[in-house]
Amino acid sequence: MFNRSRRKIILSIMGSLLLLFAITLTVIMLASYHEMNRKNQDMLEHHVEIYSLDQPTGERMLPEPEPMTDGPREPKGNPPQEPPPIGGGPDYELSTFYSVALADDQTVLAVDDGDKGVYSEEDLVSLATEILSEGKTTGNTGHLAYIVAQKPGYTLVAFIDNTVSESSMNTLLHNVLVFGGTAMVLLFFISMILANRIIRPLEENDQKQKQFVSDASHELKTPVAVISTNAEMLSREIGTNEWLANIQYENERMGGLVRQLLDLSRVESAEAPMEQVDFSRVVTGEALAFETLAFDQGKTLQSDIAEGVFLTGNRNQLTQIVSVLLDNAIRHSTGKEIEISLKHHGHTAVLDVVNEGNEIPPEKREHLFDRFYRVDEARNSDGQHYGLGLSIAKAAAEKHGGSIGVSCQDGKIRFTVSIPVKKT
Repeated sequence: MFNRSRRKIILSIMGSLLLLFAITLTVIMLASYHEMNRKNQDMLEHHVEIYSLDQPTGERMLPEPEPMTDGPREPKGNPPQEPPPIGGGPDYELSTFYSVALADDQTVLAVDDGDKGVYSEEDLVSLATEILSEGKTTGNTGHLAYIVAQKPGYTLVAFIDNTVSESSMNTLLHNVLVFGGTAMVLLFFISMILANRIIRPLEENDQKQKQFVSDASHELKTPVAVISTNAEMLSREIGTNEWLANIQYENERMGGLVRQLLDLSRVESAEAPMEQVDFSRVVTGEALAFETLAFDQGKTLQSDIAEGVFLTGNRNQLTQIVSVLLDNAIRHSTGKEIEISLKHHGHTAVLDVVNEGNEIPPEKREHLFDRFYRVDEARNSDGQHYGLGLSIAKAAAEKHGGSIGVSCQDGKIRFTVSIPVKKT
């Protein structure tokens, strides 16, 4: 059971790390692409703003040199600087822009191919014409981002080449995937080591506890049997006696507790032989056996058992599951009717046992399958019941690779056991 818990913990840790890595990578890439597009858009808008047919490339004019004078120069100090236009700066100077100016009748007035030779004038004119025909004002085509702007007397379609930016982003993504993947592999092995170190003491403690329960139960069998025999012999000698009757009653209860502890120990620890079992027949047999008990308590047992549900499992343990759930339903039902059903859903056998009863609070449902736990904590042990039955059922279900759960709805309590169907 602890090995399964260890795998669940490791898978949970790795799943969380993978999810965190994926979210972080997605956020980084989206933020980077958004920032790149925003910056390119700002530079493109700046290029459109300063564009003119007389100076199509938008180049800045160098300041005229100051005249030389023989006299002493006045100190310049730090005159206030004009803030650079939005989209300007080194990135703007290093970016490649293309533009096509067209008259209202689609006559080409000017084409700037950026002197790079990457796109010919014919290619740029064709792209601009296509963009205008689609009626778009901004967007992307290939590795180019574009803006359509209305200038005095003509329409300007300006482009900025995103090849370098996109290449940088692809490089970033490649590096993140490579180094992130390497980090994930390292984290996987680290989490395996840490999980083993954390769980090992708990596993050892659990094994020691189970071994103690098993050993103590076996040791108690002998004195319980001796007390039972001596009490029986003494009753023959002295006849009916109140104190002797109490000894016999409590000894029987002790024997029942020892048997349940041994059952729990065997289910949890021992490797039971597995075989092909007709689970439909097992459930039907137990339902028939418990009909009498239900009738004695003024209750009826309604069965809806599908035929031909076969499992690869241990017949005794599967019988214990059904027996525990039916016994629990009959004892705790507040109504007159108990329902048991067995269905075959895909590759899973689903057993449901339903009885009427007061709703179990969620905080108590979590502990319902713990050893010695009872919903009514103030209630003393009832006959041969010590709060171990549901623990045994849970251990048996998990031994078969299945699960058991409880739900409350509309005044009914439903126990559901799901066991995968395996073939030998």
